[in-house]
Amino acid sequence: MNRWENIERKPAPLFAPGFGPLTGIRVLLNGSVVAAPFAATMLSDFGAEVIALERPKVGGDPARHQKPQIVEGDKSIGGGWIQNSRNKLSFALETNFVKVPESKEIFLSLIKNCDIWIENMVWIDKLGITDEMLMEVNPKLIICHISGYGTPGFGGDQRHINRPGYDPLGQSESGWALLQGYPDREPYYAQQYVGDYLTGLLAVNGILMSYMVAQKTGKGQIIDASLTESWMRVMDDNFVLWTHSKLLKHRQGIKQLAYQPAGVFECGDGGFINLGSYGKTAYNNVLKGFGIDSVKYSYEKCSSSPEAVASPIGRELDNIFKEFFKKHTAQEAIDICIDSKISAAHIKTAEEVFNEPHWHKRGDWVKYTDQTLNKEVEAFGIIPKLSETPGQVWCGAPALGQDTQRVLTDLLGYSQSEIDALKGKGVID
Repeated sequence: MNRWENIERKPAPLFAPGFGPLTGIRVLLNGSVVAAPFAATMLSDFGAEVIALERPKVGGDPARHQKPQIVEGDKSIGGGWIQNSRNKLSFALETNFVKVPESKEIFLSLIKNCDIWIENMVWIDKLGITDEMLMEVNPKLIICHISGYGTPGFGGDQRHINRPGYDPLGQSESGWALLQGYPDREPYYAQQYVGDYLTGLLAVNGILMSYMVAQKTGKGQIIDASLTESWMRVMDDNFVLWTHSKLLKHRQGIKQLAYQPAGVFECGDGGFINLGSYGKTAYNNVLKGFGIDSVKYSYEKCSSSPEAVASPIGRELDNIFKEFFKKHTAQEAIDICIDSKISAAHIKTAEEVFNEPHWHKRGDWVKYTDQTLNKEVEAFGIIPKLSETPGQVWCGAPALGQDTQRVLTDLLGYSQSEIDALKGKGVID
């Protein structure tokens, strides 16, 4: 009989403190870089106990080594790792179960003790893992696959499923990237892994819905969250316009062609304001706030249609807006907009956002000790905000494998001699 068959399931939390709406849920993570780890972090920020499996022979999650690095003496770690890997335990385990059968025994023992398994390895069959095998071990398990183009169990062309997927590629294949940038230049794509974060959030939504069903029925299920389909879901009206009217939108840069004022305006100090005002009421409010004659530059003449925006008087009004911002600093301009309840925003650097008192008053910045640097760091905190069961940060991002021994001992019941033997074989670190 396999060891996992005899192991007794221990309820969560065993390692994390009890807090938040998700306390009592345990998550096993086989994911790296952004989408899957972020999904796990969103769960852990609200009380789920997350055990992250990392391969020691390759240095763990590549996010640890992302440049630029935060350096403290002879130690360094990626800033994204500090932000996104808090509230997790690191278990250093070689996860090629075909080559290392001892790892499979540990893995299945963890699966038996977890409610949710999240992975973005894609080719799990080559490692000796199948959904059916895991469901046999734990029938209530929620399995979440995160990939670029989908997984075989939900259909599709195997040729696409086998493709490696990264955020800019998902933006490209979804149709989203072709709408970004200027019409006379090459298409652009969003930076900062926004699609990975989007996919992680959609995965969390699926995980929580599936978990609710499992608690009612005793039956787990499988989730397929793909990066490309996540981008497709936020394409607004593009697909409906095509299927019903054969209409294709095109990139138009930062200026809105259908109404004004709308777009990015440079200020006298070199800063920028993003101004948008849709509809007659909002339009007139902007003109009033800026002291512009709303009779001469009426909504009907200047903003009611693409033709009005492109008309001579419409272009004249746009130049008035440009001149207005050039005569003010960005701070002066945004103060005028805020005081006049005009929908506008100051395009800020990370430094300017961090120094904005509003976000500090909302408690958006938190301090905790990063386990690799052994130093207090400051990072963005917990969202969304819950009135009765708020999230919290209970530990910083872990050093590679720092929790391997205590998980084996406290959760899985391995003896010290067994642990030493596993280390000797290179199964764990």
